[in-house]
Amino acid sequence: MTAARLAMCAGEPSGDLLASLLLRGLSARLPGSDVWGVGGPKMVAAGFRQTEPMDPLSVHGYWDAIRSLREIFAVRGRLLDAIAADRPDAFIGVDAPDFNFGVEERLRRQGVKTIHFVSPSIWAWRGGRIERIRRSVDLMLCMFPMEPPIYERAGIPCAYVGHPLGDEIPLLPDPAAARARLGLPADGELLAVLPGSRRGEVERIGPDFIAAARWLHAREPGIRFVVPMANARLRSMFEAIPGATGELPITIVDGRSHDVIEACDAVLVASGTASLECALYKKPMVISYRVAWLTALIMRRMGYLPWVGLPNILENESLVPELLQEAATPEALGTAALAALRDAKLRARLVERFTGLHERLRCDTGTRAAEAIATCLGR
Repeated sequence: MTAARLAMCAGEPSGDLLASLLLRGLSARLPGSDVWGVGGPKMVAAGFRQTEPMDPLSVHGYWDAIRSLREIFAVRGRLLDAIAADRPDAFIGVDAPDFNFGVEERLRRQGVKTIHFVSPSIWAWRGGRIERIRRSVDLMLCMFPMEPPIYERAGIPCAYVGHPLGDEIPLLPDPAAARARLGLPADGELLAVLPGSRRGEVERIGPDFIAAARWLHAREPGIRFVVPMANARLRSMFEAIPGATGELPITIVDGRSHDVIEACDAVLVASGTASLECALYKKPMVISYRVAWLTALIMRRMGYLPWVGLPNILENESLVPELLQEAATPEALGTAALAALRDAKLRARLVERFTGLHERLRCDTGTRAAEAIATCLGR
């Protein structure tokens, strides 16, 4: 097969993970391809040529984006200049729609093929973005089954490729093996705490989760906590939260979020890709989120669905609790987490539902996506 020259941009750790899995499929389908651009360490490990780190793009909500506009525009300018000089066969934007659609729209006007991996949640809010997507992309790679009909009705080329995490995560998790890999005790209740992978999330959600852990520890001192941190900067921010260290039986792990989820009995998790990871590991969970008041106001006015968590959205049911904004009190989070740890009937029901979800999303995404990209390129 003919190798390709591809520019790519992922803007946050979840995109780094998804892009790394896509890169493996591209390596098999289009061996020898040069794929370069803005990305993270997982992409580099998969053969990506990083010309710029993604850290400046990993912002949280409208207010954080406004504060970081100068840095974000600088990254965009350098990326566009590099693409103009290289003239790759295509540009692949991975998630980060507010950034990547702007890049894609401009490149498409210049005759560069544009492919977007990870549809924005137009089925949940801001459905009007479909018009910008029409202007921006030559091909949309969809990860969820309800997405292709939306694009087909709008006349936008798309391909359903499933979710790469469905392939990456085992159908049958092994908590004992994961605890052993992490060096954690084999027995006792273990609650994973995942406050997010962006600095704004750790700043806003981290204190809520620590307060909930302290509430739990005061009532059930036998529960242990484990927290994965995506990088050293986020770990320092988390450790600086009052109460994060000290009397809490808490283990902080560098990276290895999948091992942490697999090892635990239940999860306190920030809404986002991590909640889907928890579902694929068949874990009871409590979903929470906290954003700046302006962002919350805008999202409430533009939302279409009663949920923000992917497990509830994909199953079209309130399977797991969502405690957002002012509802995320220590008592509410702690009470819900305790139920997630100890309700055997709930656990059995979630295992059944999440196994079905896993099977629907398990589609050999890297191969499917690479085939769709190769077809788009005429390879």
